[in-house]
Parts: sequence; structure tokens; C-alpha cells
Amino acid sequence: YLTDVISEDPRPDCRPARRHRDPCLRVVMDRFVVTSNGPLSGTVRAGGAKNSALKLMAACLLADGRHVLTNVPQITDVDIMGEVLTAMGVTVTRGTTPDELVVDTPVDVLPEAPYDLVEKMRASVVVLGPLLARHGRARVSMPGGDDFGHRPIDMHLHALESLGAAFESSHGYVEGTVESTVAARPRLVGTRVVLEYPSHTATDNVLMAAVLAKGTTVIENAAREPEVCDLAAFLNGMGARVQGAGTSRIEVEGVDSLHPARHRVVADRVVSATFLAAAGLAGGDVVVEDARADHMDMLIRKLTQTGMHITQGPDGLRAERDPSVRLRPVDIATLPYPGVATDYKPLVVTLLTVAEGVGIVTENLFSGRFRYVDELRRMGADIRTEGHHAVVRGVPRLSGAPVRSSDIRAGAALVLAGLAAEGETIVSDAHHVDRGYEDFAGKLSSLGAKVSRSD
Repeated sequence: YLTDVISEDPRPDCRPARRHRDPCLRVVMDRFVVTSNGPLSGTVRAGGAKNSALKLMAACLLADGRHVLTNVPQITDVDIMGEVLTAMGVTVTRGTTPDELVVDTPVDVLPEAPYDLVEKMRASVVVLGPLLARHGRARVSMPGGDDFGHRPIDMHLHALESLGAAFESSHGYVEGTVESTVAARPRLVGTRVVLEYPSHTATDNVLMAAVLAKGTTVIENAAREPEVCDLAAFLNGMGARVQGAGTSRIEVEGVDSLHPARHRVVADRVVSATFLAAAGLAGGDVVVEDARADHMDMLIRKLTQTGMHITQGPDGLRAERDPSVRLRPVDIATLPYPGVATDYKPLVVTLLTVAEGVGIVTENLFSGRFRYVDELRRMGADIRTEGHHAVVRGVPRLSGAPVRSSDIRAGAALVLAGLAAEGETIVSDAHHVDRGYEDFAGKLSSLGAKVSRSD
């Protein structure tokens, strides 16, 4: 598979691609090359959570001054969010250490998130709440991101409308304004917001909007993810008054202003789960030193049912599996937190491809998130999909093949599949994985995997 990125090659010895008058062409490939290399062993760090860092960066819009975030992963999505903020007049730089991010927010920002940046990453829509809360207006392009089904932002808009915002949509942009005024400035007004579904990003958006609203806001049916708790802790560090984060009912008492703060990003539970799954597929003994078992209760329960041994120790979360014994099948369904996250599902499906028996996986959140299954089939997996369900019949061993990544987690899962495959596996479109994983090939290699990155 080749990515369709084509550029001119200035080298004089480059042969013309079509006719002698055509410019020389070069096809740019980004891929992982994976070969099975036996059981894994060692210690690895997951690093900061992508799904928290991006929301924390957006929250920096709520107060002018210098914010410092630590344990921020060096991934493409953080770079994109940095570009979104930079387009608004915010200065985003790496600090004294590679994992430190310094966000300098001016008094006045341009309250617009342009299409060419927002279409790359859906999480950019979370700037909507902070901009409306502090500036009374926002113009944000309709979001893009990973390709796994239609995910409208109507829930965000309805929730913000209940706080006093009004929206118009045209030419691919959503334009919001705050109609009510308090002390001669536009200001949202606290109210009771009931979310139709415990959406993580919708909860974040409403939470950030509510901290500067007049009065008290109660968010019912709120998302309960650890990343929501992390955002609430950062906001409280800025002077907000948020209670109940981590439960389905969050109460926010609005304040007149906030101040900049310093905060450490929570560890990434999905990256942690990826390294646990790697130990399951290749066998061995792996410690994820910053992983938190209390953030992955349901997933750990399911991995344990497959025959893996997972324990929380002083050095971190440890995953062990005897490579001479095949995994057992499990049935699993994705649900809002604390259920099994949809981001875990490609990892679980890949584990089941080499289990001894049949497992059924049900996707309850995004209808298009079985698109990587065809790639696993290319590697010899026996998977049948029907609507929201996938029936996975395990085979003794996968076979290496050229496959293509369609999104962040699917790409990571295909790399892990190569750990349990005979021969060489080439995973193209590796840039998807770069959006959520820092030096993925390097970290797997440190555990003894034979994985390289080729651009």
C-alpha cells in the first residue's frame, strides 16, 4: 500500500514518471515493518494521555498568562492542537524538558478555529466552550478526525445553547455568540444540562464553558472518564469551582475570572492497554510503569479472562503470559466508562484472532469501527462482522502481510498483530499511529520486539 502523497523530486538523475516532459515524481511512504521476535520483556512508560492533554490545552484559553503542562506526549495531535491555538494568537512552545508544554495566552485572541486544522482532528471542537465562555463568540470549523463513522456535534451545541449561546451553521463553520450580558459583557448563564449520552468531549466542552458562567451549572449524565477528572483538577487549579468530576453529576459554580496554572497530565490508559495487549500477543513479561489499574478495571478483567496475568505492583502494572499456552476467547462489548472503551476494541479483536476458540465483540458506540477487520483478514484472521458485532474465531498463528492503518488505534493493533504473525508485516499510513503514540516503534523495540519505522 502506498499513501497518495506525491511531490516533485529535484534530483537530475530521477527518471520521468510518465512522459519525458513530466516532472520527476516521488511517492512518500510511511510505514511500520514488524517481524515476530519471541516473547517481550522489560519496562515501558505510556506517557501522558492524548485525550486529556488536548482538552487541557484548550482550557488554557480560559485565562490569559503562562500555563505550564507537564507529561505532555510528543505526538502529532498535540502539535495540531498547538497550531489551532497558535492561529488564535496563543504562543505554544516546548519547555525545559521534552514533556513540558508552555502555553502563553494573550488577553485578546482571535476566536476562530480554521478548517485546515480542525478537519485534521475532531478534538479541536473543544475550543468552542472556552471561547464562548471568555470571549462571548466563536467561529469553529466542523470537526474531522479519525474515519470511523459519523459523529455529529449537535449534543455540544444543544448543551451550550442551554447556557445562553446561539449558533448558526454555514459554509462548513459553526458560529456561536453569547446573547445574555452581565456587567456589560457577554456571559453565559448557569443552568441544568442533561446530556443525551455521556459523551467525553461534550462533557469537556460544557464543563469549560460553565466555569466562567454566571451562577451554577449542573451537568447530568456526564462522562466519567479519568481524563474528565484531570480536566476538572486543572480547572480547579486555575481557580474554578468544580465538584463531582468522575461521577455522572458534575456541579460547577461559575467564577468571574481564572488564572494560569501548572498541571501534570494523567497517564494514557489506552497506550497502557496497548502495551498490555502486546504482552498478550507476543507473550512474555511487561511492566507499564505509569499505568493505573483503577483506570482500566473492566479491560483488565477481560484480559485476565483470556489467560493473561495482570497485577499492580510498586513498579507499575505488570502483564505476564506464557507464550506456550494459547489465549482463551472472551465476549466483550464497548460501553461508556467505566465499561470497555471503544479505543480498546481493535486491541481486543487482535488478541482474539489468535485465541483458542470463538469470541464475540460488540461495538455500541461507533458504527464504522470495524474497518480494520479486512486488514486483519489479510493476515489470516478468521473474522465475520454483522452490523455492530464481530465474531472472531481464533487461528494458531497469523501470517505477515502488507496492511493499511485507517485510524490511530487500528494502526497500533495492526502493528501488534505483526508480533504474532509468521513473516514480515508492513503497516502503511503509519502517520495515523503518530497521532496518539510517541515513538511507538522505539518503545516496542525496547521490550524486545522487532519493529522499525520507515518513512
